[in-house]
Amino acid sequence: MQEQDLYRRLAEDIAQGRPVALCTVVFTRGSVPRRPGSKMLVYPDGSFVGTVGGGQMEARVLQAAQEALQDGRPRYLTYNMIDPNRGDPGVCGGEVHIYVEPNLPPPTLVVIGAGHVGRAVVDLGRWLGWQVVLADAREAWCNPQKVPGADAYIVQPWEALARHLPLHERAYVVLVTAGTDYDLVLLPEILRSPVPYVGVIGSKRRWATTRRRLIEEKDLPSALVDTVVSPVGLEIGAETPEEIAVSILAQVIGVFRGTFPRRQGPVATTVPQPQETPAPPKATGEA
Repeated sequence: MQEQDLYRRLAEDIAQGRPVALCTVVFTRGSVPRRPGSKMLVYPDGSFVGTVGGGQMEARVLQAAQEALQDGRPRYLTYNMIDPNRGDPGVCGGEVHIYVEPNLPPPTLVVIGAGHVGRAVVDLGRWLGWQVVLADAREAWCNPQKVPGADAYIVQPWEALARHLPLHERAYVVLVTAGTDYDLVLLPEILRSPVPYVGVIGSKRRWATTRRRLIEEKDLPSALVDTVVSPVGLEIGAETPEEIAVSILAQVIGVFRGTFPRRQGPVATTVPQPQETPAPPKATGEA
């Protein structure tokens, strides 16, 4: 493939929201299969376009590119091509450096509940440039006229709503519903998905009730239920819907950027601070 064709395909992939990693040879020394500027596009299913040299070295680059598409982080790869007995991917005698740049569509923010806080979260998510999905069972509340700015509006009965949500590895879910009964219907499906973050608004007491009922009535393992963040948001003393939205999105960004852990266990709810600094009170606003 000619270089201009590769660039054209990369631009099309990005424009259409297709995840793709651009792998570029940026430095070489000695005898190597490809020179600086050689490029390859890699897709999540392992397919690729172009080449950075072939053989075992390229196989390693393909693996690294797929990993980069999973976590969204670039890689700088260095390979010596001297002695396979010590793990080198070739015997050409040279050295190759390859930069792997993942190009991913914006993360998705799924907001469930079109009340005051939900509207503020949608507005802030749009400002951040994320793909924003607003979901609610009330059509009169969940529409562009009532809540402008979302990329998609999903209106379904509460019992069916979770099945229509985009619950994937780059979707961050915030429940700002009016009470425990709604969360009980929604959370089982959401928690069984690969989403990296699930936050639920409400007080500690409200979450204690929801947690107990999820375990007792929905037969969910406590370890799974405990991956939920509730009360949602960082502890900044937020009161207004807009302030609560800031605290929520700050926490979501922390998970997205790797400051806080993804949803494999309890997610951090406080900003790391020196021990002598007292933590401010937690926001417990309801939708």
